[in-house]
Amino acid sequence: MRHLTAVELADWLTAGAATDATTGRARPVLLDVREPWEYALCHLPGSRLLPMSIVPAKLDQLDPQAETVVICHHGIRSLQVANFLERQGFALTYNLSGGIDAWARDVDPLMHTY
Repeated sequence: MRHLTAVELADWLTAGAATDATTGRARPVLLDVREPWEYALCHLPGSRLLPMSIVPAKLDQLDPQAETVVICHHGIRSLQVANFLERQGFALTYNLSGGIDAWARDVDPLMHTY
């Protein structure tokens, strides 16, 4: 499991819509593990909501071969989920350090915070 800052993730996402022609790196899966009420307040476009409590039950709906960035509010829950995914064979897993809060501070100051 690797860690990404909000700025690093923003750079990755803007490198190309589907695949960066230079690096061949596909856009990552953005897995938001917060609760639905949190996701409703703010989230990254294109992210998928899958609350932490149901990740184990929905594991078969995730691609272990896809680069997956796990997101939460401050990076604590996402770290736990990223570690869990890694133990389940998801080798291309990243934790968004500082979570959506860091994204709002460092990338998108217009994003709602809570």
